[in-house]
Amino acid sequence: MDILKSLGHPEEIFNLFKFKMGGCKTVMPKLDYESMSLSLRTCYLYLNQTSRSFAAVIQALDGELRHAVCIFYLVLRALDTVEDDMTIPLDKKVPMLNDFHTYLYQDGWCFTESQEKDRQVLSDFPTISLEFRNLAQQYRDVISDICHRMGAGMADFLEKKVGSMKEWDLYCHYVAGLVGIGLSQLFSASQLEDPEVGRDTELANSMGLFLQKTNIIRDYLEDTQEGRAFWPQEAWSQFAGRLEDLAQPEKLESALYCLNLLVTDALRHVPDVIAYLSRLRNQSVFNFCAIPQVMAIATLSTCYNNPMVFQRVVKIRKGQAVTLMMDATNMSAVQTIIAQYSQEILQKVSHTDPSRDKTLHILALIREKSTLSQSSLASRTHHLSPMYLSAAMLLAALSWQYLSTTAAQAQGTGDMQRQ
Repeated sequence: MDILKSLGHPEEIFNLFKFKMGGCKTVMPKLDYESMSLSLRTCYLYLNQTSRSFAAVIQALDGELRHAVCIFYLVLRALDTVEDDMTIPLDKKVPMLNDFHTYLYQDGWCFTESQEKDRQVLSDFPTISLEFRNLAQQYRDVISDICHRMGAGMADFLEKKVGSMKEWDLYCHYVAGLVGIGLSQLFSASQLEDPEVGRDTELANSMGLFLQKTNIIRDYLEDTQEGRAFWPQEAWSQFAGRLEDLAQPEKLESALYCLNLLVTDALRHVPDVIAYLSRLRNQSVFNFCAIPQVMAIATLSTCYNNPMVFQRVVKIRKGQAVTLMMDATNMSAVQTIIAQYSQEILQKVSHTDPSRDKTLHILALIREKSTLSQSSLASRTHHLSPMYLSAAMLLAALSWQYLSTTAAQAQGTGDMQRQ
């Protein structure tokens, strides 16, 4: 039960209730699916099926930008599905990745042999490519260009490992930095943001790298169990003979040192994230960009020096995610959140950690960029008496159960009426 995981975090329980009772509409307004074509509705169905993080914020974007970003996401999800599918032989996969951008203009191209969980975006690619071709030319140009460059980069890394830290940056550029660059160009093309947002590729690249490195760090165990290696060899070879050895209990201290080194490297993108977000003017674009970034730094805080990274996939609490989603709607709030999680990481830095000096340096730089007072940080902390907290938790749990049951019954009635 999600609410039980937030015991001891009353602000999360409050926000879970608020979210359940309609607060989600402030950042996730409902779309008018009835006015869409069947193919466009299908695209949004695929978006909701394949995206764990971005579906909600994409659908909250303003105007025609929403459809452009939805199609951009699905095109890149299809490309990523090809890259991830270990059943496709290299002699077939490499040309597919290199040529993928050309499939956008081929009415009937699809791929029905994938075994990946998101294979529907390949088997029904004609629906996605149709909606791509329905977009305005300025959006098509951006999406096709990014797809071309990303496919070529993915193909290049299929035949080599991520070795040096520079290669880690390059790999993350191909699979995520280019996404940040493409999105920024879409924002500017829509005229919802200034042209400078689309032109500054360095900041846009950092936005993508921060998210991708966070995912790679968090997904260590899942990736190694499936035969994928995304942690750079330059980092892990300092602490183990093989990447998978870091999961061995006797290697825990070395594993944590490696983990902390990579978290520190990811944190160096945060000042660029702050600079990028400070430029945004449209509220829906700001929410779209800020929410994943604050969730990423919360995830890094959870992962830092955490042995659980080597035993399971570490995730932030749902109440924590909802709170971040509802709070991260202006620059001041985002700076406060970033400062808060930077402080959490600072408190976990060990005196014996080899990356300690680098970690302290980047955290100091982040604090400087955040420019927040200690009083701002204190305002996010709630101090409640144990008796009040216990009563509130009990009432919250009972109320949540009632609301969930009522909502389920209402949904069932609505489904029956539609049938």
